[in-house]
Amino acid sequence: MANSRKRYRFAVCIADEGADDLQAWKLYRVLPDDAAAEENYLRVVDESGEDYLYPASRFVVVDFPAAVQKQLMAATSEKK
Repeated sequence: MANSRKRYRFAVCIADEGADDLQAWKLYRVLPDDAAAEENYLRVVDESGEDYLYPASRFVVVDFPAAVQKQLMAATSEKK
């Protein structure tokens, strides 16, 4: 049976040089983008609140349990 729970992905920025809308060691939400992943990019919701493509090498993807993902998404929604 397939897992019907929505999984969110997050990544920590480890290199922000030359990217005004990224902050090193900050956690960012990663949106699904298979075409970008094939080119070694991640679609990230950055400091502007918009999603953009960044080289995957700038991030470390972090896998959180579903309960933590839910809390992170709630915290992100409160900022808007």
